[in-house]
Amino acid sequence: MKTIILKGQWIIKAPLPKVFTIITDFEKFPEYFPKVAESVVITGREGNHLEITATVKSFGRVFPVSMKTEILPGRGFISDNQSPVFGTSGHEELLLSEVLKGTMIDYTYQVSIHKPWLRLVATPFIKWFAMWSWKRAVIDKLRRIVER
Repeated sequence: MKTIILKGQWIIKAPLPKVFTIITDFEKFPEYFPKVAESVVITGREGNHLEITATVKSFGRVFPVSMKTEILPGRGFISDNQSPVFGTSGHEELLLSEVLKGTMIDYTYQVSIHKPWLRLVATPFIKWFAMWSWKRAVIDKLRRIVER
């Protein structure tokens, strides 16, 4: 099984608590980030550990994803995600830190593609397109929300 590692780092010109509040309000993702989330439902919660069922949008498709997410208070979140439709699983980390100009977002997504035929077709496309698309749909939208 091949793992693709996607990484990005961005500065948001807003205080960390404001960015943290938006980026960990998962049930409002469809409102905040409609290009990537159609629906998000927290199906279980134990402290900072969440079980989430989401319908997400990617590569022109809408599909279900189950997430086991841990909110890291004041620092972001980590999540292990499963998508049976695409035959993928992933480990996602969105970590926040204060910097002089606002909040630094360090984002890493490790994607494992379980279907060999999909791995052949999707790997180059994911490497090229996924972070570019995610930045536009999430980071750029986050900037419009918090940098007012």
